[in-house]
Amino acid sequence: MTRVVLIRPGATDYDEQNRIQGTLDIPLNDHGAEQASQTANGLRQFELNRLYACSGVAASETARVIGKTLGVRVRKLDKLQNLNQGLWQGLQVEEVRRKHPKVYRQWCESPTTVCPPSGETITDAHQRAVRVLKPLLKRHREEVIGLVVPEPLASVIRCYLMKVELGRVWENSSGDGPFQVIEVAEESAPKASPVEIQESS
Repeated sequence: MTRVVLIRPGATDYDEQNRIQGTLDIPLNDHGAEQASQTANGLRQFELNRLYACSGVAASETARVIGKTLGVRVRKLDKLQNLNQGLWQGLQVEEVRRKHPKVYRQWCESPTTVCPPSGETITDAHQRAVRVLKPLLKRHREEVIGLVVPEPLASVIRCYLMKVELGRVWENSSGDGPFQVIEVAEESAPKASPVEIQESS
């Protein structure tokens, strides 16, 4: 059985300001760098065969710290990027909730029915993620791989790996922990064409 360790990137200023990051490329702040180091030490208990990072500087920086600490090569998945939340990006969550209460409530209760203005749907992000993850699961069958990915994409990926209905994406959270281990049955890793992978420097 393949084990996927979903790893949360360290904090950015946007995280601490409760702003929506989406695809905005925000680096780790000092606290985030400390978190990355702590996460790396916590992952020593696992023998990671590979470590992957989704696109974005916070994920890349976190993966670089973990890879250096554990002696694992980091590979970047340029095609795996966070959910594009369009014009909501950069806004505080409270601001969206206050200005668009009905849409925000619908986003929380029925997320697959809402598309942020100029953004993409949860379903679109899920389809993108599956195209990247299928070949990874096939390539690393019976291995342990680390995947550094931010929210909300992490919850989308978690639904796929755990075979949870996408409409329950917000119920399927890892909480506040820095990482979560998911065991993936072999049938969840069907044949698929290779995905382009770029090694980080």
